[in-house]
Amino acid sequence: MRSTSEQADGPDGPSGEVGGGAGGRPAPEEHAYPDHWEADVVLRDGGTARIRPITADDADRLVSFYEQVSDESKYYRFFAPYPRLSAKDVHRFTHHDFVDRVGLAATVGGEFIATVRYDRIDDRGRPASTPADEAEVAFLVQDAHQGRGVASALLEHIAAVARERGIRRFAAEVLPANTKMIKVFTDAGYTQKRSFEDGSVRLHLDLEPTDRSLAVQRAREQRAEARSVQRLLAPASVAVVGAGRTPGGVGRTVLRNLLGAGFTGRVYAVNPGLGPGETELDGVPAFPSVAAVGAPVDLAIVAVPAERVPEVVADCGEHGVRGLVVLSAGYAESGTEGRARQRALVRQARSYGMRIIGPNAFGIIDTAADVRLNASLAPEMPAAGRIGLFTQSAAIGVALLARLHRRGAGLSSFISAGNRADVSGNDVLQHWYDDPATDVVLLYLESIGNPRKFTRLARRTAAVKPVVVVKGARHSGSAPPGHRVPVTRVPHATVDALLRQAGVIRVDTVTELVDAGVLLAGQPLPAGPRVAILGNSESLGLLTYDACLTEGLRPQRPLDLTTAATPADFRDALAAALADDTCDAVVVTAIPWVGIEGTTEVLAASLREAVAGGGAAGAAKPVVVVHVEMGGLAEALSAATSTRPAPARTRRPTAAAPAPVPQGAPEAPEPPDPAVPARNIPAYPAAERAVRALAEAVRYGQWRRQAADPGRVPEYDAIDQAGAAALIGRVLAERGAGQESRGVTLTTDETGELLGRYGIAVRPALPAPGPDEAVAAAARLGYPVALKTTAPHLRHRPDLGGVRLDLATEEQLRTAYAELTEALGKPEELQPVVQAMAPRGVDTVVRAAIDPAVGAVLSFGLAGAATELLGDTAHRLIPATDRDAAELVRSIRTAPLLFGWRGSAPVDTPALEELLLRVSRLVDDHPEIVSVALEPAVVAPGGVSVLGAAVRLAPPPPTTDLGPRRLPSY
Repeated sequence: MRSTSEQADGPDGPSGEVGGGAGGRPAPEEHAYPDHWEADVVLRDGGTARIRPITADDADRLVSFYEQVSDESKYYRFFAPYPRLSAKDVHRFTHHDFVDRVGLAATVGGEFIATVRYDRIDDRGRPASTPADEAEVAFLVQDAHQGRGVASALLEHIAAVARERGIRRFAAEVLPANTKMIKVFTDAGYTQKRSFEDGSVRLHLDLEPTDRSLAVQRAREQRAEARSVQRLLAPASVAVVGAGRTPGGVGRTVLRNLLGAGFTGRVYAVNPGLGPGETELDGVPAFPSVAAVGAPVDLAIVAVPAERVPEVVADCGEHGVRGLVVLSAGYAESGTEGRARQRALVRQARSYGMRIIGPNAFGIIDTAADVRLNASLAPEMPAAGRIGLFTQSAAIGVALLARLHRRGAGLSSFISAGNRADVSGNDVLQHWYDDPATDVVLLYLESIGNPRKFTRLARRTAAVKPVVVVKGARHSGSAPPGHRVPVTRVPHATVDALLRQAGVIRVDTVTELVDAGVLLAGQPLPAGPRVAILGNSESLGLLTYDACLTEGLRPQRPLDLTTAATPADFRDALAAALADDTCDAVVVTAIPWVGIEGTTEVLAASLREAVAGGGAAGAAKPVVVVHVEMGGLAEALSAATSTRPAPARTRRPTAAAPAPVPQGAPEAPEPPDPAVPARNIPAYPAAERAVRALAEAVRYGQWRRQAADPGRVPEYDAIDQAGAAALIGRVLAERGAGQESRGVTLTTDETGELLGRYGIAVRPALPAPGPDEAVAAAARLGYPVALKTTAPHLRHRPDLGGVRLDLATEEQLRTAYAELTEALGKPEELQPVVQAMAPRGVDTVVRAAIDPAVGAVLSFGLAGAATELLGDTAHRLIPATDRDAAELVRSIRTAPLLFGWRGSAPVDTPALEELLLRVSRLVDDHPEIVSVALEPAVVAPGGVSVLGAAVRLAPPPPTTDLGPRRLPSY
């Protein structure tokens, strides 16, 4: 594909731009190198590439790149045979002004694998400068790298660059036979036009992002990042670099764990200190370097001192290793020098197209029967199952593996990312989202590097499978050493609220993480909050009943089977509860039988029989067991666990021999029908733990049902988006707010005008520097009025007496003014204002703010102590839907005050919800608005009155999740 300016250059190729330049255009003006255009991206096959601007220093790289392109690709690029680039060509393609002419290259190992360029043109297709807003675009991809999604990634980045430089449209000319390039454009999701002229296809793309282009971009991101994790978890060959010559040590331990797990691929040991004739370690081939292996290596486990890691990375990169698990410590967790070493590690690995888990990692595990990878320090391979587990801490990873093993829960895969310098929880979520082997996702996070992206990915994943998160370091005020996180002004409580909005199950401890995980992996989601309780202990049943009420569930009165109940009685009662349409879940409570041995196994078998019978009958209700001092019950109940793979992945477990029936105990039930899928019944040693896990499942099930209909962003009348944009632009231009500015606070009049353009009326407040001015203001507004101080130290402090309400006459106003100034200070200190009285109602606070990491957040609470002292505030991400607004109003603890608490009149919540949605729309439409505060907004039985408002503007802040795909930069 060629550009317009190249069509007139003749058979010798495009002319250079030295002197007069092409088509009479002056030589390009020097502009600063735009280093913010540099980005690392994950390609379709899971490898990485670096995208950066092409500069004059790239002449040799460009020539080498072009020599490796096939004649066919060259023909598609220039529409004619073009075997080599002339010196003028090289000069033209490496000299850019970064405004009207831009070139980007994708590199691997420092060498070009693809290029893209644009040239700004006028409406006649001739070279142009601003304000022309169209550009010709052309790509060239090395044949060996075609099909990896390089062109699609370059198109995203060159389009973002073009928008930044004021270009709104791309034009491209493509030969009809170049179907791959045509597909790159047509699949991008941009609005486009196509025509056929002079034997070529002419394409025009509108670069304004659309819902479809954003969806395409995110789908490609998901496939690429998921593939990059899959390549790490399911390699065909693994090299352990740093495997010691003698037993012990980290490298040798991982090597033995790999072999002990039965890894199905090829394993190599790498140790540069091997002596003459040493060709094996632990029975596997051993080599002094990865280069010496002489066969493909997909994954390298690096267990050498930190100072030797760079040479290992170079060795791996030069020989095509796809990914690294770096167990070595001594990086960002160790201080400033370590942070620099970690940055260099990531840059070096990415330059070769490799992804990294670590450094300071514990390792990775994949239990699939055709993989069986234990590339970790865990001495035992976990049972295969349906849980995916991610941790940032090795110690917590060990604890979670042990606890899940004791509970009979198997894993699909496990990743302990250490400092997570590269692969993070976001990447793993991309993989587990559509991983058929994973039904439940458990995450232990000490930091969230990109909360905005994490929330988006978690919402999508939670719509198809549970995501359970425990967040460490919540109260430390800083990220753990070694974790790179963006600066955020949003409190952890707000982030937690946003995660719950996204469907994430937030728990506080690793114990709760395991409790919720085993329930969700082994039981169906409850259809509602109604809970049946049955067991052989009245006291334990009552404790369970109280716990259900505490968690907001709706328990039925416990069914006491008495201490004389047999396992058969449990079976029959459970079967009846599962068949009862008036309950959605069942909690079984059990205490030991006195004087009878061996009942634990019989009870477990009876409960499994009832559950299997209920499943065959079509009942889909979760069952949990609370037991007291019944050793072995949890293990017996997990004997038939659904967290283990389906028969297609591993052989079906053989049935254990029935336990002997003790004297006085009922006969053991018949084995369950093998045609009915077995389900793990989770057991808990305390009622509170069982009910808390069940309550999380109930809330998650409710979220799943609501997520099917997330609501809509309504359209309202009386919205002047263009007028608001003009006002914002004028204010920023007049106040001189640059990129480093902390922002501009609008005046009272500007605030009222801006909000008014979105149908939000702010009651005017007229200044009253003296009693006469106060009387004049009241006459203008009409009695009754309020007299308020606006001094910063008194604002929103009614407890200090700075507000006088319901002043119906001039006499009352003058008296109030005198009292106010006598008690609190001079008028110039108090800055009093007069405002018309609003209808009585409930004072609320509506806020919206932009956070660089989280994005735009809409907040709501009641004014006064409820918000300021108790933190009773609810949050939703912008843009908010009508469902979000309704939930926002109802989710604060003081919400009953809005709905007629203790006989008071209910207020106009539909008007309040509309106000919230209008604020959301305002902030969503104008990224220059970094904060809005409506305080108070008085909600009366018949409408909402906004009595105070503040708006702050700033140049649009950089976002972490709305631009072209890129990995976090170092």
